[in-house]
Parts: sequence; C-alpha cells; structure tokens
Amino acid sequence: MLTILKKEFRSFLSLLIAYVVMIVFLLITGLICWVFPDTSILNTGYANMDILFNIAPWIFIFLVSAITMRSFAEERKNGTFETLTTKPITDFDIILGKYLACLLLVTLTIIPTLIYYLAVSKLGSPQGNIDSGAVIGSYIGLLFLAAIYVAIGIFSSSITDNQIIAFIVSMFLCFFFYSGFEMLRHITFIQDSPFGIDWLGISYHYKNISFGRIDTRDIVYFISMISLFIFLTKMMFSSRKW
Repeated sequence: MLTILKKEFRSFLSLLIAYVVMIVFLLITGLICWVFPDTSILNTGYANMDILFNIAPWIFIFLVSAITMRSFAEERKNGTFETLTTKPITDFDIILGKYLACLLLVTLTIIPTLIYYLAVSKLGSPQGNIDSGAVIGSYIGLLFLAAIYVAIGIFSSSITDNQIIAFIVSMFLCFFFYSGFEMLRHITFIQDSPFGIDWLGISYHYKNISFGRIDTRDIVYFISMISLFIFLTKMMFSSRKW
C-alpha cells in the first residue's frame, strides 16, 4: 500500500493539476473570506471562520472530483490497469494507496488555511478572541468531509475509463450525498415522516461537528460512508479484472 501511495503522490506532484487545485482552492477561499465585501471576515464584526467552513464543502465537490477522476480511469485508458493487477499486492492495497494519496493532497491543500485562523485570532478584540474549539471541530469535520468525497471520487473513477465521465459522476454523487437528503426532507410526504431523512446526508453530520460537538454517531457515519464507497470500489475493481 505504501508503495502505491508514494507512487501516486509523486505522480500528483509531477502533474500541473495538483498545483492548480491547491491554488484555485486557496484563491477562491481567500477572495471570499477576505476580499469580497459581502462575505469578508473583516466586515462581519465577528472573530470566526464560519464563512470558510460554509463554502469549503461546495468548492471541494469540484476540486476533489478533479483530483480523483484519474485514479483508475487513466490506468485503463493507458492500458496499465492489467499491469497493476499482476503485481504482488492485494486489491485493497492498490485502492487504499490511491485513496490515501488523494486524501493527502487534499489535506495539504487545507493546511495553508491555518493562516486564516492566525489572522482572525490576531484581529480579534482582544487578541485571541476566537472560539478555538469550534475551529478545531470544523477542521476535523472538513477532513472527514474530504475523506468521504475522495472515497466517492475513487469509486466514480473505478466505473469508467473516461476521466470526464468520472469527474461528472463524482460531482453528482458528492452533491447528492452532501445536500440531496436535505432537499428531499422538504418533500411533503417525506416531511411528514417521523424518520429524519436528512440524517443520511453528509451535511447534517458535517454541521454537527462544525459546531464543535464531536459525537460518536457522526464519526461512525463518516467512517461507514468511507468504508461503503471503498468497498464498492473494490467490487468494481475486481469485476474489471475479469
């Protein structure tokens, strides 16, 4: 697994897309958080980073899909998929290696936003007047969110040899699992149901953690969703070998 992880991560760093993704994410979040007057932290009057954690899930739908779309689709397009499967490593080693490489790249993209935390802390009156617990919870939630998005993206790439199709499928699935269930909640016959369907969506659990509430039910949800899509990727990966 570590061999695949290192190979994939080095491959990312040799491609322009890795740097484009990081720059685009930091540019968009920087403009929204600090420059645009309607959303700028400087104009809210509050020492918090809510705007970053509210917009990041939507930006990640596009960026994570762009990172993961090549994972397996490119292997099949270039004819290296068969070579990969003949190596003395298990299917799970291959899948987890690619998954962790993508997640590592996304994590490196998030790390520079810690500068925003330091800036807000310094700008607070008095200095340091920021709810650090809520910020830590929000970062944990963002990492879990990214982990699910990457799992969905890896799965999407495993079902096709076309990177564009993998990109579109990944974006659709990420969007649906993030906000689709929340939208379904407003349908009349579902609204009257005693079962809270929005609980099935990522947004519900992401917001819980973002408030600084680290609930084991939310953690179990994230781990279950990640495991589900990795398992589905394993099924698709195995079926493609025959």
